[in-house]
Parts: sequence; structure tokens; C-alpha cells
Amino acid sequence: MKALIIGGGIAGPATAIALRKAGIDSVVYESHPGGADTIGVFLTLGSNGIDALRTIDADAPALAAGFPTPAIDMVSTTGKSLGRVRTSRPDGDITSRTLKRADLYRAIRGEAAHRGIRIAHGKRLVWAQDTADGVRAVFADGSEEYGDLLIGCDGIHSTVRGIIDPAAPAPSYSGLIGLGGYTRGVPVDAQTGSYRMMFGKRAFFGYVPAPDGEVWWFANLPRPAEPARGELENIGPEQWRRELTELFAEDTGPAAALIRAARAITPAGPMHALPTLPVWHRGRMIAIGDAAHAPSPTSGQGASLSVEDAVELAKALRDRPTIESAFAAYEALRRPRVERIVKQAARINNNKAAGPAGRIIRDLLMPLVLPRLANGEQSRQTYAHHIDWDTTTAAPPRPGTRTHL
Repeated sequence: MKALIIGGGIAGPATAIALRKAGIDSVVYESHPGGADTIGVFLTLGSNGIDALRTIDADAPALAAGFPTPAIDMVSTTGKSLGRVRTSRPDGDITSRTLKRADLYRAIRGEAAHRGIRIAHGKRLVWAQDTADGVRAVFADGSEEYGDLLIGCDGIHSTVRGIIDPAAPAPSYSGLIGLGGYTRGVPVDAQTGSYRMMFGKRAFFGYVPAPDGEVWWFANLPRPAEPARGELENIGPEQWRRELTELFAEDTGPAAALIRAARAITPAGPMHALPTLPVWHRGRMIAIGDAAHAPSPTSGQGASLSVEDAVELAKALRDRPTIESAFAAYEALRRPRVERIVKQAARINNNKAAGPAGRIIRDLLMPLVLPRLANGEQSRQTYAHHIDWDTTTAAPPRPGTRTHL
């Protein structure tokens, strides 16, 4: 069996590694001519994502590239504590880690290359179709490739998703834009690896001290109307520095100081999510990761869910008798989990953009509600999730059976 994997970011190479463990060959096709080393800022790889990488013996490089971040302290604009969110397995066996997206990409891509998996660059998919005995992929450079199945790992603005279902919904704009930066020399009231996130008066801010003393930070700015194409790209870092400093000037804490002293401010971008996708697969083609169920970056679960997808899909293809039945079994297993996490992140986003009255209600209720939601069963289901490679993927439910929330 040969799989054509579209997208060479994080999900693509992870899927190729998992397929190799399941005895399935693959080739990864990446649209960028030189890889995706410079795309993105930093992210959290949850303990569940690390556990999934460990299942396919690919966790060591990712662990080496990041630093432990076991929890998040939430505060209000005045510095009032709103609660602590645990972001790792309750048993402490695996701790979530923060790392630059480019470092995670290089770690997983390096593992794929070490295992002899081919990654073809400069291959932008424009069309794909089922043939009598496989799938045909057509690329912008005029080349074609053939395989037994095609897996879309091409992100939130997926081409594969639209090929599978031309009526597929587009990603929804969250009402927020995001950007970040890196600062040295500004003291902060947080220990190394401990996140502090603030619901500011006019925007949301988060930061975490890295082991080398640098502070990594991000900001989410409410923008009701989605920015036009090219609008944010035309705003330079110094203009952002001035705007962000003003936005956080009235908030308690180091946000304004971190922004003023930042050695680098990353490009801004609108934050999108894909709350639900009715059709994940058709015939021999399937979309996984952000191409099928992109949570807002607020979830801290985008990369982790993509790695989980890779492992569960490889297991299903290993265990089920046909590609179609493997896809159906995979969807029945994954859809309830990912849609629950996407919904959780959407609720948090609404709090980030709260108005004056909403801020008062949020700050009163969050200390009461957050500990129960963030550190109880909901947290355990997210961060303690484990995939047992040695168990067999169950057969898909019969047609008409309810398979998702």
C-alpha cells in the first residue's frame, strides 16, 4: 500500500512516521519549495501529543526542542487571580512542553527523513480523484502521482477538504488576530515554564519565561471584522509595538514593558477555526488534523490532535480490511473527541473579546468555574488521552448509527 500525504508541516511527517510503523509506505508532498521552517511562532505540545509521538517512537527530538510547561495561571486586568489551568497529565508522567513551531517541525521532519520517508517540496496540489484502483494527484507544476489512498494534512485552508466535499464549510474567523514576540531584560512575576495569561481591558496577553531567561509572549486582539487579504501584512513590527503598548497600558502586569523591549515581534494573522466538518472522507481520500477539525490556537491542542490523528489513522489502516472501512472506523473514534475540544476553545475565545459588562461577569464567575472545568474530568480527558498501539481498531458502526456529538 502507498499513501500520498498532502502537506509537509507537522501532521504530514507525523502521519508518514505512523504509517511506516503500521507497514504502509508513503510520500509527503509539501507546497513550500524549501520547507516550513520559518512559519508560525511558538506553541504548546500537550502531554497527550507527546504521548502520541511516544507511541510511534518519535518523541525524543520534540522533547529536546522545548521546555516543560505544566500549568497556566489566569489573571484579570487588575492582576486578580482567576484560577490555574493544569495542562499536563494528572499523574505527572508526561508534562506538556512549549517550543517554537519551527523546532517542532524540524524535529518531526528529521525523524521522518531518518526513517527514509521521502518529502517532496514545491508540490502544490490542485486536484485529486479516485481511479479504478487507487487515487491520482495533480500538482501545480503539471506533475501527477498515483497511490492507493490520499491523506490531506494541508492545514486549515486545506485543498484536499474542498476536493473531498466541494460544499465543505470554510474556516470561521474567531474575531481575534494574533501575534507574538520575544523579550529579554524585563523581570516578570512567573517561574520558568509557568504561563501567565491575562484577560486585559482591551485585549488578551500571555507570556512564559524560557529557561535561558528570554520571555516568550503573545497577544490576541479583538477585531470584529475579518482583516482583508494583505491588510495585516502591511503593518510593520514598530507600528505593532506602538499599538500593542497602548492597548495594554492600563493593565496590571508586564505586558506593556515586554512589548516595548521586545527584540522581535512576529507577523500578525487572523485566528480561524473549523468547528465541524460534515464530511471527513470520500472514497480513498481523507482529511485529518487542521484540515478536518482546526481548533482555535486558544486550545493549545492543534499540534497534539494532529499527531493523535496520525497515529489513530495508521492503526485503522493497519487493522481494517479496506481503506473505506478504516476511514469510517477512524472518524467514529476521533470525531467526538476533537469536536469537544474545538468547542471548549471557542468558549474561551468569547471571553477574550468580552465587553465591559461581560468582563465583570467573567471575572466574578471564572474563579468558581475554571477549577472545576480545567482541572477535573474535562482536563483529564484532554491531557491524559492515550493511544494503545497494540489494541485493534474496532469496526466502524453500521450506517445510520450516531457517531459524533
